[in-house]
Amino acid sequence: MKEKDIILTARIASMVFTPFYLPIVGLLALFLFSYLGLLPWSYKFTVLALVYAFTILLPTLLIHLYRTYQGWSLIELGVKERRMVPYVISILCYFSCYYIMSIFHIPHFMGGILVAALLIQLICAIINVWWKISVHAAAIGGVAGALLAFALIFDFNPIWWLCLTLVISGVVGTSRMVLRQHSLSQITVAWILGVIVAFMAIAIV
Repeated sequence: MKEKDIILTARIASMVFTPFYLPIVGLLALFLFSYLGLLPWSYKFTVLALVYAFTILLPTLLIHLYRTYQGWSLIELGVKERRMVPYVISILCYFSCYYIMSIFHIPHFMGGILVAALLIQLICAIINVWWKISVHAAAIGGVAGALLAFALIFDFNPIWWLCLTLVISGVVGTSRMVLRQHSLSQITVAWILGVIVAFMAIAIV
């Protein structure tokens, strides 16, 4: 495979496995493996639509508009000093989603997923002041932590889903290094951070 093809593949992987998908994946796991799957489809669709709008669509659109306004490419936006505004945008969107969910008394476990994702964003934003950490790796680590937490709470075997998550983690981490956005240490620390924060936010809090 040519170098150009490898870089293109890495860019596609980074776009497909965006950090914003953690809450949606967590909710789908809940609907598949817990009693919340008994909720009406209309209710589940409404919750998924709300979470999609505030954790994927809105932050992606706003960050794209910000990047376009600044005249930066995706690679240029990845510079440590330029990442704070995207962090603030995504944190505000996630907090707004959690606030709306609390108003409508969405079940605790659903809110816990938003709390986990919000905490990961906050901690990564704080660390980014001194050190460029991978939000992509933290997010996929959060998926692994959420799976382990739900397996503990609802007593199901997560091994195949966890194996899939580990494979995706490898793809995401490799793509970020190929694009020279992060070092191996930044990806490893971020992934472990995501696992711990998501597990504690869902299983313990």
